[in-house]
Amino acid sequence: MKSKMLTVLTAMTLLATLADPVRLAAQEPKHRPPRYTVADLGTLGGTYSLAGGLSNTGWVEGYSTLSSGTTHAVLWRKGVITDLGTLGGPNSDAGWRPSDSGDAAGTSETGAVDPFAENFCGYGDNLICLPYFWRNSTKKMTPLPTLGGNNGYAAGVNDLHEVVGNAENTTAEPTCAGTTQVFQFEPVLWIKEWVQQLPTFPGDPVGSAYSINSWGQATGYSGNCTTAFHALLWQNGKAINLGNLGGTVSEAIDINNWGQVSGLATLPGDQYYHAFLWTWGTLIDLGTLPEDVSSSGDGLNDWGQVVGGSYDASGNARAFLWQDGVMTDLNTLIPPNSPLYLLEATGTINDSGQIAGIALQISTGETHAFLATPTTGHWAISERPRVVLPENVRKLLQQRRGLRPKGGFMKLQ
Repeated sequence: MKSKMLTVLTAMTLLATLADPVRLAAQEPKHRPPRYTVADLGTLGGTYSLAGGLSNTGWVEGYSTLSSGTTHAVLWRKGVITDLGTLGGPNSDAGWRPSDSGDAAGTSETGAVDPFAENFCGYGDNLICLPYFWRNSTKKMTPLPTLGGNNGYAAGVNDLHEVVGNAENTTAEPTCAGTTQVFQFEPVLWIKEWVQQLPTFPGDPVGSAYSINSWGQATGYSGNCTTAFHALLWQNGKAINLGNLGGTVSEAIDINNWGQVSGLATLPGDQYYHAFLWTWGTLIDLGTLPEDVSSSGDGLNDWGQVVGGSYDASGNARAFLWQDGVMTDLNTLIPPNSPLYLLEATGTINDSGQIAGIALQISTGETHAFLATPTTGHWAISERPRVVLPENVRKLLQQRRGLRPKGGFMKLQ
């Protein structure tokens, strides 16, 4: 392990020395965030798309609606959108960081009906929902095994083709009573399509892993079906509780190669939640943008920049960039005449400073994935008028930012 860390330190030092102009633009002096150009990544013909992950090589992973109203997992790169298809059912999705070679993971419906009607994928048709691995070199979607149950959820993938997520077993879970969920779902790691269960916090019956870095460290949470979630870091086969911000719910969402973690946690009383950055035993509350009440730390890079969304009491959202202790509205860092209003950086930030997420097309009211790229251009930061979102968009964002025991289960208000 010491030799690995020495390799990382050497590589990071060299990387900093040889930084390209885009990287330098992303690393302006303290409290001076860069400016960004923004690209609308489009859809597969529908009115909605979301960027859920971004690699250091520019691959963007997410999902989009088709003109038929169904949803498919997609990859974007250099302006081209690739439909990843499904495992036989109508819908699929992908919502976490892909590998640098364009490999991805996600969840897809099959054509088989779930006899327990758990609606695991969340599309309302009660089809069996399987995790998958997409290998970009073969353009093939391969189902991943569960822990004996019918359903599972695949999330992040690293460059070693290691995938994390969750998988059902065959044990009925009493804390799920009153919900559509019947069986336990456990955090898992897939290595070469072999499934390994990860431990939960002691006493927690369910959980999920979301992100995995190059060293096999993974993040996620464990808890029960309704309350008391613990943000977790898995390393060396152990689950480490990252703590909370005074409430009972916390969730570790992303991890960089230094072992830093971003996520969200509720405040005392559990009414509101804030983005956090965990650094080697210290949990920092990142706060919110002015006049907002909640925020979510959706991702971070190896430079320690954190991105996500900040929300007012009505659920109106603004994407943010946090660096050097300061949270900035991303809408103030893009051209003031941009046709897009950036809602949330759901697709995280890569080491070149590119940011992916979801934006509102101001002219049409559609919500599309975006990719923001640092530029050496400069203009004065100016506040853009806050956009009051249509109700359907607020609901979509609420579903996205809620804690995700199986991809969309408990919702934070």
